[in-house]
Amino acid sequence: MRAGRYRSGPLVWCAILAATCLLLFLFQKILWLVVPFLFGLIIYYLLYPLQQRLVLAGMSRDTSAAVVSCVAFSMAAGAFALMLPWFGSHIVAWQASGTRYIDGGLRFIVTTIAGLEGSFSLAAKANLSDQVAHQITALSDKLAGAYLADAALTAAAWLPSLLLAPFLAFFFLRDGWRFKKFLSRAVPNAFFERTLYLLDQVDKTARLYFQGLIKLTVLDTLCLAIGLWLIGVSAPFLLGLITAVLSWVPFVGSILGCLLVVLVAATDYPGDPAIAYSAIGLFIWVRLLDDFFFMPLTIGRSLKLHPLLTVVMIFVGGAVAGVAGLMLVLPLLGVVMVLGETVGEVVTDPRLRARHKFAKKLRHRQVTRDLRC
Repeated sequence: MRAGRYRSGPLVWCAILAATCLLLFLFQKILWLVVPFLFGLIIYYLLYPLQQRLVLAGMSRDTSAAVVSCVAFSMAAGAFALMLPWFGSHIVAWQASGTRYIDGGLRFIVTTIAGLEGSFSLAAKANLSDQVAHQITALSDKLAGAYLADAALTAAAWLPSLLLAPFLAFFFLRDGWRFKKFLSRAVPNAFFERTLYLLDQVDKTARLYFQGLIKLTVLDTLCLAIGLWLIGVSAPFLLGLITAVLSWVPFVGSILGCLLVVLVAATDYPGDPAIAYSAIGLFIWVRLLDDFFFMPLTIGRSLKLHPLLTVVMIFVGGAVAGVAGLMLVLPLLGVVMVLGETVGEVVTDPRLRARHKFAKKLRHRQVTRDLRC
């Protein structure tokens, strides 16, 4: 009952926000470990219900973790092996399609600038269309010569780190309960119940965040797919799904998703730039719904955060740690919030502090009993 009446004060919340910003800054320095850890948690929460069913059926935790992990990872490896020949047979067609979509996007840009030159004399005097076409050509050559090579090297450097994710997920399934037991043993007996509550709430917070992320992805996919279908763009559901998944990486993923949608719309309707403009407007509208409506109602509600705090912390995370901060700020804030509120409740609870003080006195009497004269 006491836990239900407790409300965190301004000092506790200032400490929570400051600790969140500090952790974001530190995590930015060890992204090579944070990113696979995050993917490992996603895999863990996907496989955890299956492991629990096996445990309830009488199987041990170690055996159930091994069975679930082997089956899931074997299926993933088998699907990847089966898809390789299909990818190999279609890669040439995809390359041609990619070139066609890029050409369509370039034509759309040149057509848009030409329209501006026809409407504004200043743009016509500056001869923007020729300058932009020249800059695009130079950028394309530079992209092919430098950026793509750098991107390939970056992907190769990140690959060993990302391969840690399935191993981390396996050990989360097998040894997660041991880690919780290890932490609870280090806590004084007076705070044991609060520690169990804290561990349960941290696990619940992370689980609800990833569930909210899946809900957000579904909402974005449906909105984009319906809008693209009404506009008349080809493959609306596939484009909506790809764009929604890319939005997991804030800013960068959103820009790539918008670029993809515009390229497809401009290529499908080369003589009607209004379709591409409509696609851009649809994407901006969905992003606004995402940031100010969907995200507070899915991820923010899952973490029990106020919508205003959710939106503000998204911008704070981006300012403190860039793209990494945008990705990590909400789950990290949820976990730190649980930790801060629990510690604040323990510190402000006189009965818990009295129990701990009395337990220390009892231990002191016990160890000094034979030393008395």
